[in-house]
Amino acid sequence: MPAETRWEPLRHWPRPAQWAVLCLGSAILVALLEFVRLPAALLLGAMAAGILVETGGGSVRVPAWLYRFSQAVIGCLVARAITPPILKTFAGHWPLFVGIMLTVIAGSSVLGWLFNRLRLFDDTTAIWGLLPGAASVMTIMADDFGADGRLVAFMQYLRVVFVAVAAAVVARFFHAGGHFPAVVWFPAVHWPAFLETVTFLGASIVLGKWCKIRAGGILVPMILGSILNLTGSLTLELPPWLLAVSFALLGWTIGLRFTREIVRHAARTLPQTILAVILLMGICWGMAWVLVKLNGVDPLTAYLATSPGGIDAATVIAASCPVDMSFVVSMQAARLFLVLLVGPLVSRWVAQWATHGSAADAG
Repeated sequence: MPAETRWEPLRHWPRPAQWAVLCLGSAILVALLEFVRLPAALLLGAMAAGILVETGGGSVRVPAWLYRFSQAVIGCLVARAITPPILKTFAGHWPLFVGIMLTVIAGSSVLGWLFNRLRLFDDTTAIWGLLPGAASVMTIMADDFGADGRLVAFMQYLRVVFVAVAAAVVARFFHAGGHFPAVVWFPAVHWPAFLETVTFLGASIVLGKWCKIRAGGILVPMILGSILNLTGSLTLELPPWLLAVSFALLGWTIGLRFTREIVRHAARTLPQTILAVILLMGICWGMAWVLVKLNGVDPLTAYLATSPGGIDAATVIAASCPVDMSFVVSMQAARLFLVLLVGPLVSRWVAQWATHGSAADAG
């Protein structure tokens, strides 16, 4: 049979030209996503552009050291969100927070187990793809723990899109006058703090690589950065342009690894993935209802606090609405840290459970 004819216009283009197409395509896609006010637009646009370049015959790749840099910056971004008011809010509601977080993690794990049993995804990909938390962090950790980072990214960011759209609709419903603040990309920089942050980024990258622990590239700066931030020993200065570069690097790294076969597989599993996302959102809506009924939390605060789209999306939307910001961020941050702690254990246990169940069925 004749070989499949592939449309790969970039295959014979020089590397500089491919990089130019990647950058231009990313800028256009990011602008479109920003226009519709979609959180994580920078990362999603860069990832989509990377997929288009890869499937179009491109051969460019993000250098490993730049990928590690983006990991460290994202780790510091999470660390910066952990502040004393956040810890105080968590301490005042910790039994309720822990109960809701464990329920959501258990629900996402059961859904991941079902995907694994149905052989829709290999190994622990489905479990990592459905664990709630910051999508960028889950993607990085899944890759380091042996899951298919490309499919995990597909599942995580599809959920980000669904949750962001639903959250924006809910926010408009409860607060029609809300608006999303414009981003100032080049604000005044506090240079002493910025130099300290850059030094910390470099040291954490080296330490993360030296420790040789899985996901050390993001866990080391996140944990150490949280401690230093809480104690006042370090002020993490992360200008928006630095975050934009880091999100673009992460998006390109993910997108440029999407082969045609992976894209086909993701397309085949799209209906099941959408169903899983809707079910997970339903579990979180149920937990929001519990917050409203048992703790007297206003509906919009409860929804944003429990939404499975991640701390970044929830924070962006909460910033434009009259909600309890510390409650939203503390719930999202606490869930993220809990997922980081139990995620590897849960993924390994659920995968073994699914494997044993499949072996028993075969027997």
